[in-house]
Amino acid sequence: MAKQLNVLSGGQVITTALHTEMQQSYLEYAMSVIVGRALPDVRDGLKPVHRRILYAMHELGLTPDRPYRKCARVVGDVLGKYHPHGDQAVYDALVRMVQDFSSRYPLLAGHGNFGSVDDDPPAAMRYTETRLAPIGNEALLNEIGEATVDFIGNFDNSQQEPTVLPSQLPILLLNGSSGIAVGMATNIPPHNLGEVVDGLMALIDHPNLSDEKLLELIPGPDFPTGGEIVDTRGIWDAYTTGRGSIPVRGIAQIEEIQVGRGKHRRTAIVITELPFQVNKAGWIEKVAELVSQGKLDGISDIRDESDRDGIRVVIELKREANPHKLLNLLYKQTALQTNFGVIMLALDNGQPRQMPLRELMQRFLDFREETLTRRYQHELNQAENRRHIVEGLLIALENLDDIIDILRNAPDGSTAKAEFQAEFDLSDRQADAILAMPMRRLTGIEQENLQNEFDELTDRIADLERLLGDRRELLKSLKKDLRSLKKKYADDRRTRITPSPDPSSALPEEGNAKKQQAEESSTQASFFEEEIEDEETVLELTQRGYVRRISIKSFQRQNRNRNEDGPVTLTEGDDLVLQTQITSTAKEMIVLTRSGKAYSVRVGDIPQTSGRAKGTPLVTLLPPAAQSDPTGIVGHFMLPDHPQDKNLLILTQQGRVKRLPVEDFKGLTGRGLTALKLKDDDQIVSISLTEPDQQLIVATSGGRLLRVEINDDQLPIQSRTSQGQLVMRLGKREKLIGCVTASLGSVLLMVTEKGYAKRTPVATLRQSHPGELGAQGIQFASKTDALVGLLGLRPDLEVIFLSTQNRILRPDLTAIPMGGRDSTGDRIVKLERDEKIVAVSALQQILPGTSESAN
Repeated sequence: MAKQLNVLSGGQVITTALHTEMQQSYLEYAMSVIVGRALPDVRDGLKPVHRRILYAMHELGLTPDRPYRKCARVVGDVLGKYHPHGDQAVYDALVRMVQDFSSRYPLLAGHGNFGSVDDDPPAAMRYTETRLAPIGNEALLNEIGEATVDFIGNFDNSQQEPTVLPSQLPILLLNGSSGIAVGMATNIPPHNLGEVVDGLMALIDHPNLSDEKLLELIPGPDFPTGGEIVDTRGIWDAYTTGRGSIPVRGIAQIEEIQVGRGKHRRTAIVITELPFQVNKAGWIEKVAELVSQGKLDGISDIRDESDRDGIRVVIELKREANPHKLLNLLYKQTALQTNFGVIMLALDNGQPRQMPLRELMQRFLDFREETLTRRYQHELNQAENRRHIVEGLLIALENLDDIIDILRNAPDGSTAKAEFQAEFDLSDRQADAILAMPMRRLTGIEQENLQNEFDELTDRIADLERLLGDRRELLKSLKKDLRSLKKKYADDRRTRITPSPDPSSALPEEGNAKKQQAEESSTQASFFEEEIEDEETVLELTQRGYVRRISIKSFQRQNRNRNEDGPVTLTEGDDLVLQTQITSTAKEMIVLTRSGKAYSVRVGDIPQTSGRAKGTPLVTLLPPAAQSDPTGIVGHFMLPDHPQDKNLLILTQQGRVKRLPVEDFKGLTGRGLTALKLKDDDQIVSISLTEPDQQLIVATSGGRLLRVEINDDQLPIQSRTSQGQLVMRLGKREKLIGCVTASLGSVLLMVTEKGYAKRTPVATLRQSHPGELGAQGIQFASKTDALVGLLGLRPDLEVIFLSTQNRILRPDLTAIPMGGRDSTGDRIVKLERDEKIVAVSALQQILPGTSESAN
């Protein structure tokens, strides 16, 4: 017989009571579920699976400006790298982050079938596609690579993953969260972004803000499916204790509908919004079941007329039915009214805690302050290291002859490095940088660039040290980021709030918030006001649609070092500055797209850069609706301090012009404003600000000019829904090149493709009426020539030409002759063979009072 195996002979036996082992093992399992699966982190508001999905998509480069990728690819990356669980669990979490009826602010954008409010299942992951939504990319992942958060090893230590994402918005409150752990659960409702940001800034300014004041800023949840909160006492309990019950109703109207041709009209209850997380198809089935059981009398038909524009469920009533009584029965017997049980439970330092609203917001602010400190400290270290290297290079350039002698006489690089350090008191890194310095750094322009870089690094280091050394400055930067995100992504409240029947416990209605703000004391009003630091700055807009905001000092230094002699050829990657203007950080810049939509950008929200930086794409500073507009940006203007004195003229490609009061563009929301209704084949060519007693001059490629006096008779102010009036008729081969507004004493500059130009006084042009042909403004020396540019000259403008060979030409304006409409002008720039002028632009110089010009 084989020898029996003794499994206990080689080890130590520890006697443990069964109930103790079970208790310890179950506790470890429970904590694993609580921390690693079911509960969100109070800092970024995400569960581990959501955090891993977002980070994996960031690593794949699925940003909003990149194409969609198959969800199967994303799920595969998440499973293989970070989340070793079932693929369906990951895909379900991904789908919920796409659904706009599940998330108030979806963090992912999707292509394909991602389910519906009827609880239809999404398509398989091999069919659907996804990428990061703009708010998910900017608010959660923008700073992930800036040493702002801690990283840990994944399940097999083959990859690094973040323990938390550097969230710039409290996603836990914006999208809410729900989860069932072991022995505990969380159910946090979604909220409105604008209200939450207002509350955060109020807490920054007033840490001891009372609960009453905080709840005036955040009156209640804001569900993605709308609905109506009918009692605010549950909100008070939830926000002050972390637990409460909020009754939510769907939105219903009683309407008279025409059933069919020749039939009488009937009364119907029309449901347009359902409470959050109510299955529409299941609710309709429940109503039909109650009707068949005789528990709901008076209903003759139920129809689901919902479409992509929204929910519409029509409950047709019998003639004798009482609609108000039946609606109350629907509230009572179906999910048309439900209670949302709030449990504000989240992980705080790895421990599950139930927290009131104030504490949730304060934990986020503490985390945001920590991430900003780490980000600025990392940037400061990088800037100081770079300045140290640049300082060594400048020392070498100042002692260039000695450096060359040492290099020529040194037997090897190590000896030269040691002599550098001894002779010029350089560090090890500075000496290495000198040895690695290419010969092109010896040119004059490179030396100037190094000096400019050193000055800019010094300024940036001073700014960073100020931010890190003064907590008030750090909080100002935090508030500035919050205001910028609110400007981009805030939208109107969807869920209505009806006050409690008990006035003593009622919260203020959302609709009366602004009225109460005006009536209360200035101390309370300060909670709603945004702090604005007004300082002068320079904006530069480029040919590729980038915008740069630089300081006056940097701009003047940049201008001093610019070489203006002769033409400059743009190489691949270069970007041409088309407009430069001085303004202030408190100004609002109104941006128009070619489709006729207007959006607002605060100048202070544009990131400040150095003079050599690429800048930021202007379209990325606009709300998501504008970023998805395929027509692109056509122009912009600064909102004047007194907009009632100015109008905006919009010119379209079909020769229509529209005059609007600039006051209409004040206080724009993230949805923007439709400034002009366009026909399908029309688009905006140019815009121009105008003042009383000015003239409108419109130019065509054929050289025709039309001058119209701007007044209420010739160009009346029109409503935003109009298409404008025809101002100029075009020939078959003509197109509009633009328009200018100027006084009678002004001078115009006309430029042709062949490089001919002339100046013409506005007063010499024939006065016309809208709809006429105009008159020839310039004669062409060649039949193949065409007008490409029309500008109104001012003393503070510098004119530049851009050619087909990417050359920048700066003409001498004083050499351009004055001429009438019969002259051709002079050829003022020398062009190569087959080279043409394609664009004419004016750069604004730094002069007082030039901050309100239009593009």
